[in-house]
Amino acid sequence: MRTHATPLARPTQYGYTLLQRGMTLIELLVAMTLGLLIALAAAAALLVSRQGFTAVDASSQLRDNGRFLQSIAQRLGVQAGYKDLTFATNTAAQSNSPAGVGPEGIRPYVFGLNNASRTSTNTWDQGTARTSTQLGYGSDILVLRYQTSAANPTATTSDETIIDCAGVAPTTAPTGADDTIVSILHVGVGVDGEPSLMCSRSNTGDAPYDTQPLVQGVENFQVLYGVDGVAPGNTVVPIAAAPDSIPERYLRADQLTVAGNDIATYANWRRVRSIRIGVVLRGAPGSAVDRTSQTFYPLGVSKGSTAGTPGSAFANNSNDPGTVFTPTTDGRLRQAMTFTVHLRNYQGE
Repeated sequence: MRTHATPLARPTQYGYTLLQRGMTLIELLVAMTLGLLIALAAAAALLVSRQGFTAVDASSQLRDNGRFLQSIAQRLGVQAGYKDLTFATNTAAQSNSPAGVGPEGIRPYVFGLNNASRTSTNTWDQGTARTSTQLGYGSDILVLRYQTSAANPTATTSDETIIDCAGVAPTTAPTGADDTIVSILHVGVGVDGEPSLMCSRSNTGDAPYDTQPLVQGVENFQVLYGVDGVAPGNTVVPIAAAPDSIPERYLRADQLTVAGNDIATYANWRRVRSIRIGVVLRGAPGSAVDRTSQTFYPLGVSKGSTAGTPGSAFANNSNDPGTVFTPTTDGRLRQAMTFTVHLRNYQGE
C-alpha cells in the first residue's frame, strides 16, 4: 500500500497555493526565548538611560543651587559693614548703642560660630555645638550686619537697594550709627527632613528672627575668615599690627572669639577682610550612578605643603569638623564648591 505525504502546495486554476503549517514546539520555544532577550535588552537600555537622565538632572540642580548660594553669599558679603551715607560721613552722628558702650564695644559687622546650630530664639552671637550624630555635623554659622540705604538724609524709608538673606529689602531707614539689620546663614533641617542652608533675618539686628530655608540639600557649610594682622586667640587691644586691608591668614571662628572678653573678640572680628566659604550639596536618593564611598574637601583640595595630603591647606577635622567630609554611601549625588568673598566696606578698624 502506498502512502502519500501531506502536500506542501495544491494546484489551483491559477497555479499552486502554499499550504500553512503549524510551528513545532522547539520553534516556539526558540522564538519566545529570542523575544524575551530582546525585551530584557530594551528594559536594560531604558533603565540605564533613566539612571543617566536622573544623574544629569541632579547634577544640573546641584549646580544651580550652588550658583544661587554663591550669588546670595557674595551679595551679603559685599553689603557687610555698609553704612548709610548720613552715618558714613558724619562721625558725630548719634549712636544708639547702650549708654557707656564705646566704639570698641559695638558689635562687629562679620561674626561666626564654628560647628554650631541655632534656633530662632538664639541671640545673634549664640549657637549650640553640634554632635557627631547630628545631620549637618561640622557646619558653621555666618553672621553679617549692615545698614539699609536711605534715598536722602531726611528720608524715613529706605531706597530698597539693600537686601537681607531672604532677598527682602527692608523699608525702614536707619536712625542711628549702630542701627543695623542682620542676616545669619546656617545649616538646619527642613520639614522634609533634608538639610538646608537656612536664613535667619532681623530688621532690628536682634530677636525675634525670621528663619526659613534658603537652599535645599546643603549638608556641610564651612567658613574661614581672612584676617589682617590678627593671630589666633589674640587678646591684645588695640591690636599691635597696623591694618593694611590685606588678609595674611585664614582663621576659624573659634580662633577669633575670646571667651569672656567681648572687647578683644570684637576687635579681632573687625580685622576680617575676606570670607572663604565651602559647601557640600547633596541630591535626591538614587541620583548617583557611582555608589562608591567618596571624600570631599569643602574648603578646597589645596595642599598645606609639597608633601601634604589633598585638602591639608585648610582641612583639619580634629579642630574643625567637617573640613574633611566622608558621607555614608547612600546613593546620593554630591558636589563640593569653594569660593571667597572679599569684603568691600570698612569693618570698623
